[in-house]
Amino acid sequence: MQSQDTTKYLIHLKIEAEGVVQKSDVVGAIFGQTEGLLGEELDLRELQRTGRMGRIDVQIASIRGDTKGDVHMSSSLDKAETAILAASMETIERIGPCNARVRVDRIEDIRVTKRQHIINRARELLIESFDEGTIDTNAIMDSIRECSRIEKIVEIGEDKLPAGPNVQSSEAIIVVEGRADVINLLKYGIKNAIAVEGTNIPDTIIRLCNQKTATAFVDGDRGGDLILSELVQVAEIDFVAISPRGISVEDMSRKEIIKPLRNKIPIEYILTKEGEVDIPELHHRMDFIDGSTQERARKHQEEVRIQKHPGSLEWHMAEVKEKHVARILSEKRDVLKESDADLIDDLLAHMPVDGHGLVIDRMVDQKMVDYAYSADLGYIAAPDFCGIVKKPVSLKLIKIS
Repeated sequence: MQSQDTTKYLIHLKIEAEGVVQKSDVVGAIFGQTEGLLGEELDLRELQRTGRMGRIDVQIASIRGDTKGDVHMSSSLDKAETAILAASMETIERIGPCNARVRVDRIEDIRVTKRQHIINRARELLIESFDEGTIDTNAIMDSIRECSRIEKIVEIGEDKLPAGPNVQSSEAIIVVEGRADVINLLKYGIKNAIAVEGTNIPDTIIRLCNQKTATAFVDGDRGGDLILSELVQVAEIDFVAISPRGISVEDMSRKEIIKPLRNKIPIEYILTKEGEVDIPELHHRMDFIDGSTQERARKHQEEVRIQKHPGSLEWHMAEVKEKHVARILSEKRDVLKESDADLIDDLLAHMPVDGHGLVIDRMVDQKMVDYAYSADLGYIAAPDFCGIVKKPVSLKLIKIS
């Protein structure tokens, strides 16, 4: 293990594999395919043993059968040796049994980063530590509380997006508009929010939404509508929540935040057949929801949706309900195949090439989930799911209520 005190450089690698691989496969490929390539002096195992190279940090995710991610390698070698070692990583052509590509994204000089931190901190100390004046205890306490919240914010991705500390580790994220929204959610213990910081959706948001269950939580105004419409076009959003009219997410109380998040709407319920957000329908649903009348609201909304949008996913769900029917839908939700729900194995075995989703009136088990994943489906809608111990990230499970 390399001491952080001696680290000079951090090598950032981007990897892509044509298949599903594990972290151990990546590490094995790095050691195995570079062994003997640069001679004993730059042998990776020897460099690690002597503490001149640190551990290899691998962060990968598998999406639709391919694996992508980042690898970080810390080095205390000189600049030329570090560059040579980094370049050798690009000779890796396979990871595990899969063809792969590795490229050097950048080499970060840790010392430059530390010096910049010293400069920034010195400026803060110069302003704060030498300040003179009367002591205001309340102001001090408010400042400390605010700093406590802000210190929990992290920056994620090349875009350095403000986010809660649990975004990377959580299986679900909340996408909000700006940094102030993240701070307000942190204030009430919600630590998995990340901000888009504008209507131009960053690649980091797109990547995280494709990997995790994503809820868009935006202001109930024109700006929020625009951001939501853009999000749905470029990222895989699962649920939507909006703030009450006239109140921004950054100004909401704990109770005001919890209510729309608890009553978030599945994205399928507010999409038109063309895949765009039905903004009037979204606001109608959010205005109608009341904690004491949720069941009445759900039934009313279902009737409205079915009548208004035949061919929508919710319409298909109502069509198969209590009929013991299975349907294979295209991406535009046209019916490609239909059969008795008990014949689903044969239906999945002869999947049309443009099959995108399955709507079925019977319980779904792990075997059916595996079949659907093998058939490259995007979702399954069913009345119940039982015994699901391994759900692929790329496959959505939607419960028919």
